[in-house]
Formats: sequence, structure tokens, C-alpha cells
Amino acid sequence: MTDGKQQLVDVVIIGAGAAGLMCAAEAAGKGLSVVLLDHAKQAGKKILISGGGRCNFTNYYVEPAAYLSANPHFCKSALSRYTQWDFIALVDKHQIPYHEKTLGQLFCDDSAKDIVNMLLAECQQAGAEIRLRTQVEQVSYSDERYQLATSTGLLSAKKLVIATGGLSMPKLGATAFGFDIARQFGLKVLPTRAGLVPFTLQPNDKACFEAISGVSAPSVIESLSGTSFEENLLFTHRGLSGPAVLQISSYWQEGEEVRINLLPEISDDQWLLNERQKNGERTIKTVLSDVLAKRVAEQWLEHQQIDNKPLKQFDDKQLQALAQRLASWPIKPSGTEGYRTAEVTLGGVDTDELSSKTMESKKQPGLYFIGEVVDVTGWLGGYNFQWAWSSGWACAQAL
Repeated sequence: MTDGKQQLVDVVIIGAGAAGLMCAAEAAGKGLSVVLLDHAKQAGKKILISGGGRCNFTNYYVEPAAYLSANPHFCKSALSRYTQWDFIALVDKHQIPYHEKTLGQLFCDDSAKDIVNMLLAECQQAGAEIRLRTQVEQVSYSDERYQLATSTGLLSAKKLVIATGGLSMPKLGATAFGFDIARQFGLKVLPTRAGLVPFTLQPNDKACFEAISGVSAPSVIESLSGTSFEENLLFTHRGLSGPAVLQISSYWQEGEEVRINLLPEISDDQWLLNERQKNGERTIKTVLSDVLAKRVAEQWLEHQQIDNKPLKQFDDKQLQALAQRLASWPIKPSGTEGYRTAEVTLGGVDTDELSSKTMESKKQPGLYFIGEVVDVTGWLGGYNFQWAWSSGWACAQAL
């Protein structure tokens, strides 16, 4: 549509990611005329790179407690009405093979393309029109309709759904568009920051641990607020990553320490005393290499400025203190890698502005926000995709 005529439709959805595709298929399936817009040349770009290209599309153990929000109750309605089992049923309907990796995380056996193709097929079957490479230049509201000026023509719709995601991974096309629209129509947007993101370390810590970049270790990482995750930690040339770090990053605030237990399997702080009793001639590095990767043991001892002496040269107090430090090692990140590598954006459109049942703005009729643009952020492991499916589905029922 480039001749100045307006195309009249029931619903315009902006953002052809997980939430937008889900909402478009559902809404069109109810007989509504739906146009789904995206500035990218490909739908579902974030889906395609997720889970190492295999898309961790949901989790067996989805529950509201796995989500961060200023209002932790907001996500309950949508998650209870369109559950992980509903999405798994859709995957089964399309005969997509999948497997559980760990902790209830479900991945495609073959490729994340299977999930995108499934959603595109659902949209096509329902009759939703998808327009890619389309810039939204202006949005206005008059006579109970939304007017959109786009690079592919003028649109007018009774309902407008914003599914543009957050600020994470700008290389994939992430922008602040959804937050700008929210503010344009008077909705409050809570401060945003990068979530599920690697930590960077202070220069001295970084200099010590970049020597073991690529080495991972089992760990329990705890935030100042007392939230903890037991998963692998990965040393990188910039700092710390791995599932445990990504998880705790969402609970971490600038300037805080985290505490890392490098020996989650050992609960007895007397264990080094026992080792000394068995063989006091063994050096501390040799003993730690029994329970930690050898290179991790070496670098950790260097970081702690502990000489590699035989156990018999340490007194009881020193060995107990060493065991306790391994079980609760305080380290203060210098920051995070930011939106560039973050999997999600924390914060966003204030849930107090929206109906938890329909995702509609309380003050602007016919305007809806779904997925990552809303202040609901899940744990690593398929939880954010499930929020996209659930919020997209819930919104579509109300259109």
C-alpha cells in the first residue's frame, strides 16, 4: 500500500518475534483481519539463535516464582490459561522432535527453525498477513482507531498490539520502539537493564582468571538478596558466564558482591582438616585439584594469594577459613556485558498499567503490550519463551 489509501484491519501487531507470531496466529484464527509488522527481513530472529540454534522453547516446570516483576502476581493469569503443556501440544501437532536437556528445559532435536516455521504455518493457515522489512514511521489514535504510517503504506486498526521486545541483542534489531509507544500514550515504563547476561570483572580479578577462559565448574551462586542458583559457572576472557551467572545476573545490582560456592558437593568445612590427617605431605594445590579442575584450583589459589604449601604447614584455623572461602567466595563484578549479549531486558512497561487478563492498557483503549516489552522477566531455561506464548495467547483472546 503505497498509494496513500488506508488499509482497514481489525488488528495490527508490531513485532514478529515469539509473542507477536503467537498472538497473530491466535487472533487471525478467531476470524479477525490481522497484519503483523516487523522491520527485520526475517521473522523470529531471536528464536532462531536461541538455545544454541535449537530453541529452548519452554520448560516442564514453569511457575510464577520463576519470573521477576515489580508485581510478581501479574504473570499468573496468562501462565495459568496458556501453559507449557498447551505449547508442547502445539509442537507435537507439528511433529517437531524435541528433548529435555536439564532442569526441565525443552529443546528442538533439529533446529530452532522448526519453531519459527511452525508459527509461520499457524499464521498462514489462520490468514494473518505478515509484512517484513516494514518501518513504522508514525502511530496516532483518533475516532477509536489507530492510524499507522509505515514504509509499506497506511494502516488503520481498532486494536494495536506491541510485541517489539526489549533492548537486548541490538544486532538482531532490538530497539526502544515499544517503550516509546508506551510513553506516547501515557503509560509508565520502569527502568530497564540487561538480564541473563555475563558479568565483567574488576581489572585485577580479570587478569587472574582470563588465564582459564573457557573452563567451567559446578557452582552455587548467591546474590545479596539471598537468591541462589546451582549450575555451571564459566570463566571467560571478560569475566564470568555460564548458566549460574546468567541466572544470578537478573538479581544482581550494580556495586554488589555475589558469593560463589565452588564446591557444592562438599558441605563439611572440616574436610581439609580430614585431608591433612590422611596425608599432610600433599600440597594444597594437589588436594584442591582432586575436587576442582586443576587450572581452576591453581588460579583460585593465586587469586587468594595462598602459597602452595603442604597441608601440614597450615593450622586448623587456616584450613577451616580456606574451606569456608571455597564455599562462599565473595567476588564483586565490575558490571555486566550489557544489552549486547544479554538474553533479556529487565523492567519495561509497568504491569500496573495493564490488565493481567488481556494485556490491554488500562488508560488507552485497544492498546496491548505482550512479551519482553512488559516488566516480566523469566529465568534462563525456556521461561521467557513461555511468557511470550502465554501473554500472546491471552492478548489474542481479548482482541
